[in-house]
Amino acid sequence: MDSTKQSEAQDIRKRVYQYALRAIRLYRYLQKRGDSVGWILGKQYLRAATSIGANIEEAQASESRADFIHKVGIAQKEARESFYWLRLIADSHVVSDSRLRALTRETEELVAVITAIVVNTKFRKVA
Repeated sequence: MDSTKQSEAQDIRKRVYQYALRAIRLYRYLQKRGDSVGWILGKQYLRAATSIGANIEEAQASESRADFIHKVGIAQKEARESFYWLRLIADSHVVSDSRLRALTRETEELVAVITAIVVNTKFRKVA
């Protein structure tokens, strides 16, 4: 892997790790509020959000290009699921939309970046 690709891999790994930490903070906030709906939705969000990074990490040790695409594809699905849970949390007024705006934007960006990784890997010519 050339240095640019290593740098990009490190960037996404750091970014999804920080995203998981933000998901943990949101979950703790929802726990403190004592709203059972918020607790359930938060738990669903936490599972999906932390799974993104776990799958990106697994992809780093993939056994083949197809395995890499598969694992990053799972991360992509988890990012989309995270976006779903955030929208549901906001639209059900468990947490205000304005309070979730930055996290929702980051989720959308992660979906786009991870999608680009999948697409670029699928169509990149093997040297």
